[in-house]
Amino acid sequence: MLMAYRVPVGLNSLFYIEIVAMLSEIHEIIAKESAAILNIPVDDNFPAAVDLIFKKVHSDGGKLVASGMGKAGQIAQNIATTFSSTGTPALFLHPSDAQHGDLGVLARNDIMLLISNSGKTREIIELIELSRNLYEEIPIILITGNPKSEIARTAQVVISTGGPEEVCPLGLTPSTSTTVMNVIGDVLVVLLMKKIGFTCADYAKRHHGGYLGLKSREQLK
Repeated sequence: MLMAYRVPVGLNSLFYIEIVAMLSEIHEIIAKESAAILNIPVDDNFPAAVDLIFKKVHSDGGKLVASGMGKAGQIAQNIATTFSSTGTPALFLHPSDAQHGDLGVLARNDIMLLISNSGKTREIIELIELSRNLYEEIPIILITGNPKSEIARTAQVVISTGGPEEVCPLGLTPSTSTTVMNVIGDVLVVLLMKKIGFTCADYAKRHHGGYLGLKSREQLK
């Protein structure tokens, strides 16, 4: 439902019509992205991913290594930092940098969280090959819009985004797809926090600075 828009005195009526049309389009874009979130397939791959991350990181002493290319890589980086700040050690590994020595950050007990909307990202395919050449049994969790893809066949757990259409008018720019990827990451983080019993005190130890650091310490008083 559009909210009432009061026309300022002297505003050109044609400009007003353009504003109303834009407000309508904004509502439509938000509605499409909201629908895409609600259309994320909720299945047993979510608890499977949580259990696998818990085992490799919190039981075996490894870490979560997230990776993706382009916009998916930016989402992977955000997920990694959020995991780290909430008690699950994680880092982001850029697929290209991995080919120039950064692959050495991988350790035997690590687990990989990879993001590829198409499931065909060349750099991610190469990263998997290189990683498993180093540690053949390293487990992989994949977030993708194409659960039947080549990369999906290499993963232990595949979480589907539901393959939403992008709200981009060209149907090309990662927009809706990255929104649902981010939500999936949030779901995994929250479930892990609950599984490990992550507390406000634990948060304060990892997040000393800024407003959130202050807020977490105040909640302990």
